[in-house]
Amino acid sequence: MLINCAAYQAGKKIADLTVEAISDYVMHSDCFVWVALKDASPEELETMQLEFGLHDLAVEDARNGHQRPKLEEYDHMLFCVLHVLDIDKEGRLQQGELAVFVGSNFVLSIRNRSRIGFLNVRERCEREPQLLQHGAGFVLYALMDAVVDRYFEVVHHLEGELEAIEERMFSRSGSARTNIEELYSLKRKLVTVSHAAVPLLEAIAHLHGGRVPGVCVGMSDYFRDVYDHLERIVKSVESVRDMLSAAVQVNLAMISLDDSAVSKKLAAYAALFAIPTMIAGVYGMNFENMPELKIAWAYPLTLATMFTLDLVLWRRFKKVGWL
Repeated sequence: MLINCAAYQAGKKIADLTVEAISDYVMHSDCFVWVALKDASPEELETMQLEFGLHDLAVEDARNGHQRPKLEEYDHMLFCVLHVLDIDKEGRLQQGELAVFVGSNFVLSIRNRSRIGFLNVRERCEREPQLLQHGAGFVLYALMDAVVDRYFEVVHHLEGELEAIEERMFSRSGSARTNIEELYSLKRKLVTVSHAAVPLLEAIAHLHGGRVPGVCVGMSDYFRDVYDHLERIVKSVESVRDMLSAAVQVNLAMISLDDSAVSKKLAAYAALFAIPTMIAGVYGMNFENMPELKIAWAYPLTLATMFTLDLVLWRRFKKVGWL
């Protein structure tokens, strides 16, 4: 589905275009066309391939989707795949994909499986004509910057989730099983963020160092800024992952402590019952030569002995924290 299509010259929009009019502007070297599609159909991709001369392999990747974040160069154009991450109202991590074709006089962005739009990116670029006059390379930077900035929001949300789980762990307000399930769910989200950020970090490194593709010449400082942001995100993800691993170990240790406390209580109660059972068992053997059986006060003395020994044990267990 076509979202937007416009032509720009010297940093300013000169016209909103129909698909049929794209070729008229692409022929001019002093302007560029920016087209945005959402969940593009095969027919739309075929049309765009004819209009911009897109490489077959890049179009095939855009059509199939589910690509690893990457940056590939095909003759006169770049093909970039970005993962778009977002947290919905239920706290679930949603993952979409943004495929971007960049040529010297065009930008084609295709958003798939994502409810997050990039209209604000277009508005930002149009408000800064002195930067937009850099052409298609600046648009690629603006799209990358918008995607990466959303990673910060996702990581911040995941940090909050971890803090909430840790609070429940130490307040004993949730079951240990629930805590473990939530920790592993959080771990899967962190892996998703890592799979989105780490390959992109490697790709953007080629845009500000060494041989820079022609369409990005003069934009090295901007792409270095995105690279720095991604480095911070990767380090934050690694930090949260380390904290999560520690939280898992702490939760398992607390489970072991709880099991140990239960075992101690059961052992203490077993000891309290063992003493009366032992004494009663001795006098229940029915031997004939047991002089205590003939004493009038033997029964109350036996009960008093049982009670005294149990009281001593109970106080001892209470003092060491077993009861």
